[in-house]
Order: sequence, then C-alpha cells, then structure tokens
Amino acid sequence: MCGRFAMNDAVNAMITDFVLATGRDPDEWISSWAPSYNIRPTDPVPILLESLQDKADPEGPTTRRAALAQWWLTPSSATTLRSSAPMFNARSETVTERPSFRGPVERQRAIIPAAGYFETMTVEGAKVPQFIQRPGDLLYLAGLYSWWADPAVPPGDPARWHLTTTILTREAVGDVARVHDRTPVTLPHELIGTWIDPHVVGDAAFVQDMVDAATDVAEGLVFHQVASPIRGDSPETIAPV
Repeated sequence: MCGRFAMNDAVNAMITDFVLATGRDPDEWISSWAPSYNIRPTDPVPILLESLQDKADPEGPTTRRAALAQWWLTPSSATTLRSSAPMFNARSETVTERPSFRGPVERQRAIIPAAGYFETMTVEGAKVPQFIQRPGDLLYLAGLYSWWADPAVPPGDPARWHLTTTILTREAVGDVARVHDRTPVTLPHELIGTWIDPHVVGDAAFVQDMVDAATDVAEGLVFHQVASPIRGDSPETIAPV
C-alpha cells in the first residue's frame, strides 16, 4: 500500500456518530481534527478504539473513543518516537510474528476510517497515481495502536504519552490488483465492533478471519487517475483527471 490516504467530511461525520454513541461530547472531537486529502506517514490521524478500563480485568468493562494518533506505530519498548524502519503498514500475514506488532494485535486494534487511498499504477512504463475508494461508502481500515512514553518527559506529564497507529495490509484482489499487489485490510462496517473489541484476544487465526471477511469489500474497490505529482490538501487532490 502506498503511504498516503484521504479523510473527508464523510469520515468526520462517521466519527462524530461513533463518539455520540459513547455518550461523549462530539464537539471536543470536531475541534481537534479537520479533514485532510493528502495524509502522509507520521501525520496525526483519527482512529477508533476500544480499551479495557482495567487491564488487570480482561473480561471487565471497556471504553470506546476516537483519538488522534501518529500514523507510524511506535512500540512501547522503542527508545525514540519514530524509528528508521517504516512502521505505517503491517502485513497481515506476519503481523503476529513481528515483535513490534505482536502485543498490539492481541487487544490494541483500531479502525482508521478513510475516504480512500493513493497508489501508483505502471502505465506504459510510467508511474501514474490513482485514488482507490469504495463506491458509496467509506473504507474502514483495520489497524493497530500502541502508546509510547517519552523517557525525556517526567511521569505524570500528559505530554509524555504518544498514541501511534499502523494499517494492516493484505494481498490485493479484484480489479485493484491491477494497480498494486497489496491493499489495506478493508473491513465491512458490521465488523468494526468485532475488530476493536479488547475482549477478543487477537491471534493469527483471528486476523485471517478478518482478512477473509474483508475480501468482498476489497474486490469491489474502484480507482481513478489523479494529478501527478500528488500535491495540495483539498478535494481537488482526489479528483479524477
């Protein structure tokens, strides 16, 4: 998957509804984020997550919320916020084998809603950018999240904690496979709650079940050419040319 995607007003509306369902004030959410049509790795992106209220009680109550996260997962054991190795994508086939992702996949799973994402397609030897989306709906990208504590900031200071995230990818299927051989794991809306539920312990079988359930969405993805190079941050950035 290419390292850029877009979040428009429809994403904002979806997240607002998600926040409303938790009983929280959506005004707090709206004031903290604005749509962006050219999101790059390490940019802050909104994620939907559900966490245990008490980690010592894995069967206990949970809390759902939307939050901004750095699109570049940083393991809790890392010494710096941004490693040199790319951590904005995680391969679904090996996500439970990688030490950086093994912990988060168990109970720290997130949804990253998106209007679509960018990829380049080779046409007559040239790389031509494409915008990939789902007709009539948003993409609900399966992701992971991790909290990283900055050792340079004193304990108790809220600035010490950084929320980070990554997007799972899979082998491309359907027409979009002509653009690139990888695509995000695009879950159907009805599986958002299953994916983020921390009562469900994630393992390789669970991830594969979710990838399989995402296949119908992946097969229905469509794409169109956009301006090259990809620049700006407005609706025109994702407009067909």
